[in-house]
Amino acid sequence: MFLLALFSGCNAETKGESEKEAKQPIIVQGPMPIEAEKFAEKLKDVEEEQSGNFIFYKGTVDNYPVIVAKTGKGMENTAAATAVAIEKYNPAAIINQGTSGGHDPDLQVYDIVLGEKVTNIGSLKTGDKEKGEGISPKEWVPMDLMASEGSAGEDPDAENIRYFEGDEKLLKAAEAVKEIHKGGKVVKGTIGSADVWNNEVDRINWFHENYGTSVEEMEGAAGAQIAEAYSVPYLGIRILSNNKVNEGEYDPNTAEANQKYVYEVVKEYISSIE
Repeated sequence: MFLLALFSGCNAETKGESEKEAKQPIIVQGPMPIEAEKFAEKLKDVEEEQSGNFIFYKGTVDNYPVIVAKTGKGMENTAAATAVAIEKYNPAAIINQGTSGGHDPDLQVYDIVLGEKVTNIGSLKTGDKEKGEGISPKEWVPMDLMASEGSAGEDPDAENIRYFEGDEKLLKAAEAVKEIHKGGKVVKGTIGSADVWNNEVDRINWFHENYGTSVEEMEGAAGAQIAEAYSVPYLGIRILSNNKVNEGEYDPNTAEANQKYVYEVVKEYISSIE
């Protein structure tokens, strides 16, 4: 009887472990250490894996597998880290989160933007000018790299803004817990991404007016593009760490505040899919 009880206990434990492993994990991305490691500290039973420059903290939240991915800054890093994570871990969903600079004058430092849409604000085609004719950045047009497999210069449809839409279920989970974020408001908006740090207020206003951007950062659209290619649900969640258009000064503590909020979003999303 003792051996039977022992065997049954081991069997149940093995079954529990296999069921946990069978669940598709949720991946939470953060570019820099201050944007990823505070969330990783909240995980249970953490194991660390590395692939290239990317670090993956594998653990659980409410007994559900969650992986925090420290992607590094920039579009290329994020695209590669997203593809690696999808191929290695087959995630149920991806949340890209971190800090951002404000484009909307109505948003303040510590406000959070849920990426109802994400767009690449660095994919642009210039006007046709000869030597000595100068440059005209406000006349540049969008270049949709997903519009055609041929040359973007030959396809008129490529001169449109490409928006990647946030997943509805992830958005619903994020909105369900928005009251827990006490430092500012939580709103839906458009996140702009590029390997460019815009400090020119007129340039920021141009993107806000022409692209409808609420904030800018350097990662979200790249992750969204790869997630869409693999049909993986995706959402960007970005907190304003500064806002140059209304003189909102930079505050590094916003990174931790955003991770606290995203942790509650993950818990809510887990409860919705369990």
